Amino acid sequence: MKLDELLKIISGKSGKYVNQSLLAEALGITRQTVSNRIKNESQVTVSELKRIEEYFNIALFNDISEDESNIVYVDYYPDVFASCGSGSVVFSEDKIKMPMPTALINGFSGKKSYSIINASGNSMSPAINDGDNLIVEHWSGEQIQDNKIYVFCFNQEFFIKRLSKNLDEIIIKSDNPEYRVRTISGNTADDLILIGKVVGLCRTI
Repeated sequence: MKLDELLKIISGKSGKYVNQSLLAEALGITRQTVSNRIKNESQVTVSELKRIEEYFNIALFNDISEDESNIVYVDYYPDVFASCGSGSVVFSEDKIKMPMPTALINGFSGKKSYSIINASGNSMSPAINDGDNLIVEHWSGEQIQDNKIYVFCFNQEFFIKRLSKNLDEIIIKSDNPEYRVRTISGNTADDLILIGKVVGLCRTI
C-alpha cells in the first residue's frame, strides 16, 4: 500500500482529515520525508501500520481475520536474497507459504503471481532497508514502468533497483545518493532478466 492511499484510509477510519504533516507526526518522520515517499510511491511497512493504528486509535484492517478473501498465500523464499548494493547470488530455492493481507500488495490481482524475498544492502534506503521482506509481482512480459523498483538478474546476480527504459538502454538507479546511476545498452541489455516489480514491503522493526 502506498502512503497517499493510506492517508485516505486513515481519514475515513478516524473521521477527520489527515494531512501529510499529521501522518509524519504519527510515523516520527518529517513532513518532507512523507512528501518524498509519496512522490517515489514508497510502500508502507507492517511496523508503520501498527504505529499508525496506535497513534490514531483505529484498526486499519480489522476485518482481515474474519474475511479470508483479504488474505493471499504467497511463496516466501527465506534463503533468497536480492542485493540493493553490488549484487548477490541465490542460495536456495526452499520456500514456505506465508499469509499476506492483500491490502499490503499494491495493485493486487488474483490473476497475478507473487513471491516474497529478502533485501540485502543499503543502496535503496530509505525506501528499502537491509533485511526487509519484499513482495514481488512476477514479471509477465509487460513494459518496464519508469522509476518503479524491480528485482532483476544480471550477470547471474540479483539486484533491486529503480529502472527506466530509454530507447535501446536501461537506466539503473539507486535511492541512496552514494550510489551512482548505471546504464546498460545494446546487446548487453538483453542479458538483464526481469524477475518482477516490488509491490509491497514487510518491515518488522
